[in-house]
Amino acid sequence: MKRATMVQPSSTFVNINKKNLWVSLAIAVLSLCFVPINVSAAVRRHPPQQHHLSRKPSPKLRFGRNGEFKILQVADMHYADGKTTPCEDVLPSQVDGCSDLNTTAFIHRMIEAEKPNFIIFTGDNIYGFDSKDSAKSMDAAFAPAIAARIPWAAVLGNHDQEGTLSREAYMSPPNAQKSSAPGLVYFHIPLPEVASFDSTNFTGVRQEDIGSASVNSGFFTTLVEAGDVKAVFTGHDHVNDFCGQLTGIQLCYGGGFGYHAYGKAGWPRRARVVVASLEKTEEGGWGTVKSIKTWKRLDDKHLTAIDGEVLWSKKHTGTRRKKHINGSPA
Repeated sequence: MKRATMVQPSSTFVNINKKNLWVSLAIAVLSLCFVPINVSAAVRRHPPQQHHLSRKPSPKLRFGRNGEFKILQVADMHYADGKTTPCEDVLPSQVDGCSDLNTTAFIHRMIEAEKPNFIIFTGDNIYGFDSKDSAKSMDAAFAPAIAARIPWAAVLGNHDQEGTLSREAYMSPPNAQKSSAPGLVYFHIPLPEVASFDSTNFTGVRQEDIGSASVNSGFFTTLVEAGDVKAVFTGHDHVNDFCGQLTGIQLCYGGGFGYHAYGKAGWPRRARVVVASLEKTEEGGWGTVKSIKTWKRLDDKHLTAIDGEVLWSKKHTGTRRKKHINGSPA
């Protein structure tokens, strides 16, 4: 099944703190149910006997020496049982030997190519129906981020809880957001407002209907009223990958990432990258956030980067470059 539209999305705020030059991860507790995941499911089910998943204090997320903070979004992995799990919607030439391990290989390629400061998994991280052990599947899904020692977080989608773990089995306590700065919001199911876009006012492609909840919760209005949210990133609809601006907020899809998930044969799996950049001060140091940019990379031979655009800047918003690019935008 593709979706259960009444499942309430989990949400993660990435707050870009301009004063201390670090990004604080927090959970926004509004009228919806928000569930962060910052350690593996197996740790919660079994005491920390697994050496690589022991609980340690979360590191502060800092901008790099180049004044940038880069986020890799991984949407809809649908991980199940590894090499025995077949791929869906791929070309006939790709079927043999294609499995969850192709999803894992894609994450490793993205980490190597982009060297992100932070990875956010935006739901349907596993496909519970096809997973024999949801905890093991969750561990395998997040393993590349853990192995690379890159800070990461995950939110739940409608398929994560359909296996041997309930939604409650993942929960960890939320942290309060402490300061105001340009904000980025990540969750799984798109907002109803996304349906207002057409090909004249977005960057990317829309190839299926918007799978939002049938009841509008007013979440978008809350984001607008917050005043500091600049962009929202979701998944759920695998063959949509566009960004469009509404009332000053960019609404973006990550694009389908996982191979054990519906897609479109010949349309490569993809990942979204977001970069926040600081401005230089007259003294040569770093000041406040000056811009937030994004692009996508395709899981093809060259990890082709496409659809680079400025989502927000102090001077203007929504600057688009629809042409394909050979590398990340300048």
